[in-house]
Amino acid sequence: MRKTVLALAIAAPAIALPTAAQAQDVVPGSGFVAVTAGIHDLNVEDEVQAAVVGLEINDSSPIFGIAAGYDVPVGTGLFAGVEGNFNLGTDAIDSEYGLSGRLGFAMPGGAKVYGRVGYQWIDLDLNAITGADDFDFSDFDDTDGDVMVGAGVDVPLGKTFIRANVDTVSFDTLRGTVGVGMRF
Repeated sequence: MRKTVLALAIAAPAIALPTAAQAQDVVPGSGFVAVTAGIHDLNVEDEVQAAVVGLEINDSSPIFGIAAGYDVPVGTGLFAGVEGNFNLGTDAIDSEYGLSGRLGFAMPGGAKVYGRVGYQWIDLDLNAITGADDFDFSDFDDTDGDVMVGAGVDVPLGKTFIRANVDTVSFDTLRGTVGVGMRF
């Protein structure tokens, strides 16, 4: 009898630990930080070229950045959260930053699928967009901001996760990013 009780006492944590870990994945309530990379297409090329015939522009930019946020449970598998981001660009975009609210659901394996709405500011590199390196754009306002709407998925890999997001700013631009993050 003692051996059975001892075996159960040893086995109980081994059985309960994976169950508890899965329960933590299903019920979000954690902070996170992620490094991201992607492409942001400003989608103004056709409009500008129609207005200024012969002007060639580059209106997309690779972006690299960081995102951080926190999710809280609001129902069975449902969560709400907040996320901030900051990205540096290499071409048409010098930098961009924003804040959004997230609403989504957690799958039984821990993956999170969500939609988000927020505000994004974009600091443009007008010389890179127009290719006019000799022109001084310092008198022009090169920062713009508007509503951002998007969707994404976070797929867990232990305490880390991979993510993919697709967003639009003012329903004019298209931004796709992927990243790797960590929960805490």
